[in-house]
Amino acid sequence: MNGPTPAELQVLIAGLSGVAEEVGAVLQRSAFSPNIKERADCSAAVFTPDGQLLAQAEHIPVHLGSMPASVSAVIGAVGDQLGPGDQAIVNDPFAGGTHLNDVTVVAPCFDGDRLIGWVANRAHHADLG
Repeated sequence: MNGPTPAELQVLIAGLSGVAEEVGAVLQRSAFSPNIKERADCSAAVFTPDGQLLAQAEHIPVHLGSMPASVSAVIGAVGDQLGPGDQAIVNDPFAGGTHLNDVTVVAPCFDGDRLIGWVANRAHHADLG
């Protein structure tokens, strides 16, 4: 038999979804903005190294539906320049942006020197200057 069994697949899905949920929980706990901390106007997701959606937290649907386009835009524009600890910020309406106040932060994930995926979050910011 090729690939995981249904039980193994469900364990993998739950683990990856748990990562996305934890990214969102950390964002909410560390936020100063009431839009993020209290209204939970934010979302988080995990992506493959080539930018395909792998898992998402159960947050704001409009964020999650358009976030893959933002991640792909970041990968295309600066993906090969980002290293451990780097992040890219995007809210371009032509790159999956929903509206001006929703800002997406995209970060690469590495195992040593090997890119293993991307994490992204999108949150509503009340004041963009």
